[in-house]
Amino acid sequence: MDLIEVIDFKKSFGKKQVHRGVSFTVKKGECLGLIGGSGTGKSVLLRSLIGLEKPDSGKILFHGQEVTNRKERDLIEVRKKIAYAFQGGALFDSMTVYDNLAYPLRAHTKLSEKTIADRIHLQLSEFGLQDAEKLYPANLSGGMQKRVGLARAIILEPEVILYDEPTAGLDPYNTRKIQDMILRLKEKGTTSILVTHDMPVAFAVCDRIAMLVGGKIEAIGTIEDIEEKSNNLILKFVHGEVR
Repeated sequence: MDLIEVIDFKKSFGKKQVHRGVSFTVKKGECLGLIGGSGTGKSVLLRSLIGLEKPDSGKILFHGQEVTNRKERDLIEVRKKIAYAFQGGALFDSMTVYDNLAYPLRAHTKLSEKTIADRIHLQLSEFGLQDAEKLYPANLSGGMQKRVGLARAIILEPEVILYDEPTAGLDPYNTRKIQDMILRLKEKGTTSILVTHDMPVAFAVCDRIAMLVGGKIEAIGTIEDIEEKSNNLILKFVHGEVR
């Protein structure tokens, strides 16, 4: 079943046309990798899925319902179900790790403080961050900030997670930590889209990979399909032969 449908998505910024008719689908429980050279508009597509960007034309459907034409107040419900894990973590600098995770629970649920605390402690434990709850973002390493950002993104138990370069700039240890977290969430049935240049991670966690070239999806396939075709455009990208 297609949970997300992007249909003939077109988007320009000034005179620069970034997307010339992007179309793809994401099935329930699937992890779709979205790759392409710098400036191909991968993050623009992610932001559009939660209404932070509007296409010039085309549609985005979630559960068969149009997202792109909704008013801001209606997008709140979409954003509860589709979480965005920002590249830099996007944590509130003035809040501790605990309060960063508590914020969406306090804003969007009627849970008691005891229940909120229990959920946060469980989440931090699962992410290996149980000793960080009283720390501020400035006291965290880059890898820890990304893990806290991901923990906050999923605290409302969304149906979909949008990962925007989750391993960019991380050392191998933290890259493996993030990769394992993505796999654990996938095992729980969470649907996701992974924007990345980290091809080992993409091949480890994704069911299919789609490649943006010239404003359109020019190649898409399962990991098995990609690895079996030596002249595949995605493999050429992996080996640095195209951008």
